[in-house]
Parts: sequence; C-alpha cells; structure tokens
Amino acid sequence: MVAGMKLTITGAMLVAFCASGCLAQSEPLPGPDWPHWRGPDRNDITLHTSGWKQGAWPLANPTWSRQVGMGGTSPITAGERVFVMGWANHTDTVHCLDATTGAEVWIQTYPCPKHGRQHKGDEGLYGGPSATPEFDRETGYLYTLSIDGDLNCWDTGDEGRQVWGQNLYDAYGVPRRPDAGGGQRDYGYTTAPLAYGEWLIVEVGSDEGTLMAYDKRTGVGVWASDCTDPAGHAGGLVPMTVEGVPCVAALTLNRLVVVRLDEDRVGETVATYDWQTHYANNITTPAVASDSIILSSSYNINRTERVRITLAGAEKVWALTGRCTGVCSPVVYGGHVYWAWRRVVCIDFETGKLTWEGDSFQADGSCVVTGDGRLIVLASKKLRLVETAERSPDAYTELASKTGVGASWNWPHVVVAGGRIYAKDVDGELMCYELRGE
Repeated sequence: MVAGMKLTITGAMLVAFCASGCLAQSEPLPGPDWPHWRGPDRNDITLHTSGWKQGAWPLANPTWSRQVGMGGTSPITAGERVFVMGWANHTDTVHCLDATTGAEVWIQTYPCPKHGRQHKGDEGLYGGPSATPEFDRETGYLYTLSIDGDLNCWDTGDEGRQVWGQNLYDAYGVPRRPDAGGGQRDYGYTTAPLAYGEWLIVEVGSDEGTLMAYDKRTGVGVWASDCTDPAGHAGGLVPMTVEGVPCVAALTLNRLVVVRLDEDRVGETVATYDWQTHYANNITTPAVASDSIILSSSYNINRTERVRITLAGAEKVWALTGRCTGVCSPVVYGGHVYWAWRRVVCIDFETGKLTWEGDSFQADGSCVVTGDGRLIVLASKKLRLVETAERSPDAYTELASKTGVGASWNWPHVVVAGGRIYAKDVDGELMCYELRGE
C-alpha cells in the first residue's frame, strides 16, 4: 500500500462497487445522459435512435455551436447540461452549457500550459486538455484532469465551485514517459478519471501506482495499484467483472492491466497482456465485452486482438493482422466489433474475421451505435449514418452524411444524448445537431 494512502472500505461501499461492476456488463442505461467517456455504459452504445425516419436523416444546420477552447476532450451531458473543457491563453476553462441553446450556465478557470510539463513530440497535433471529464450522479460532482496533471472536483449544483484538487506531477514527481520505440512521445495526462462507488480512480502512472483511487468527496488517497507502469495515452479506464470479481482494465504504456476492486484484494493485478505501441501510442480504450477485451493499435502492432480475462490471467482468443484502429475505441455490438479509423470497419467478435469495411478518411474518427442498430460516425469534418451488420451483413452501407462538421481534427469522440449529436474539433468548435427523427 502506498505511503499516506490508507485503505478504507466499508461493506456498503463494496455493495455499491459490485453493482457498478455488474453495470459494465449490462445493456446501456436508459435516459438522456452521456455522463462518462464513451457514454452511459462506457462502451459507445446508446438507447437513442439514430433519427433515421422514412428514408431520411434530416440533420439541419447545427442548432447551436460554440467555441470552447482547444483540446481533445469530448463533451459529456447530465440532464439539460453539457460539460466540456478547453484551453486558451495559458488557461483551462471548464464550461457548463445549456443543452438546448448552448448558452453558458457557468465557467471555472485555472492557469494551465498548452502541453504537459513533460511533453515531447507531435505538439502541432494537439494541445489543451485531452482527458474527458467525468460526472458523478450521486454527488453532482464533475471531475476534470488537465494535460498538466491538475485533478479537480467541481460542484455542478453550486456554480461549479471547486470542492478539492491537486496536481499529479507535483504530488508524485511523475517523470517523462520512457521511449516505447520509434521515437519518444509524452502527451501529458489523457485518460478520463473513473467514478466508481465512493472512489475516483485515476491513471497516475507513478512509481507509487499506475492507478490510484481517491475518496470522491474529499480527494483523500485510498489505495494504489501494485502495478507501477507508466501511464498510457488511452481515453479511459473500463470497469469489468472477472469471474464475479469487480475489476478495472487499463492500457498502460507497456501493456493491458486488469486490477481487482474487491474489498480484501483491491489494487492487486489480476491479469496483464503485453501491448506496447511505438511512439507511446497506446491510445484506443480497451473494449470490454463479457469476459473479453478487444485491443487494437497501429504502428508496430498493426493488429486487433480479442483477449479472454480470468482470475488466472489473460489468454489470446484471436488476432486479426493488418486491420486495426489507432485512435477510435472499438465498439462491441450484436456479435460484431466496429471502429472508424481511416475506414469504417466491422469484424466478427467470435472469430476476428473481417465482415466488411468501407469509406475512406483520415486518422480522426469515432463512432456510436444507436438504439435502432445504426452507426453514427464522426471523422474528418463529416458525420455519417451507417448500417450495422444487423441490416447490412455483407457490405458497408452509408445511409446519409453531413459535411462541414468542425474546421480541424475531430479527435474528440462523437456524443449522442438527449436527442442530439454533439461533435467537437480539436480547436474547440463544439456543434450541436438535433436528431429530428427522435
């Protein structure tokens, strides 16, 4: 256990943790919210329909658009509020917007550099916050993590008043990420915090623990993982249940790591699986489906794999070489795996065989599966509506598209919530489209 981090778990907390762990395996939650990285169930699946009706996808011009500052963070929503971060003039700004109009409800700001203090490489492709905020329904608190390690808790019910905060570089002396091959890279902090029971779990990447948990109400340290790998650059952590044990999966700089969250053995490593991408580009969030995790990366790896996780470790189920995603997190739905990176790709979950692929665009892409079994894809300034393999089992089928979505890279993932599509570019242009078929 980390010095100064005392383990304090009650039976009631454990019940909440187990319930949350089971939730990661269930169907997406009903309701309009998108409170976390990758949505209500952290898997880029929504119960909202696509808006496709009578052979048309009537996306008009944006209902509203707003400049929120530079950054790769995706927006999140809770009720009729949109939360998003951005950077300008040596300052991070946390925005709370009205979902209907885009009007500012409140903002909070703090000084922050454009790049993390240990930054190295590709500075022209990114800047400002990269870790998507996390909203906790129970407390109404919003958690944010800046590219320079500022971990903050804001009270959304009190004009965004700061509840607690600390800087991870200052607290733990985190060094620059080591060279993972191909050339050294360090993009600062990119991984969204995870509110889980009474904890906020953060990928710190220090010698005291790759993952650290804090009391979500006070910011007091609770536990640290026995794994001490440097942090990866993935978008988020993923809860999963392994043989009845609540766990969390993380893609560190070196490998996939699955860590226990149960009372007696919290922080212990259940399984690891080597996965080190050149240029430190372990970026895609692991996709959890039942007992398996889908991993995918480009560069030296250039493949997608399904890995089965048990309490005895990790075992490869299949590998598909030459088909991969470098940025877009895979989505597992209806017996298939989807992603949008250079092309929209569909592969069979059981076998790993390619089902179909289509379209062509650059490296910025993301996708959401809708409640009527379609894909909403955002890539290279264009929204697309695409049939899943449910309706189009043999070929890529694009139903409709909307161009002119943003003016720069669409690194932030697309969000579908409350009958709306939210699309953002890295320069900070946030656009809201009504799904009129809802």
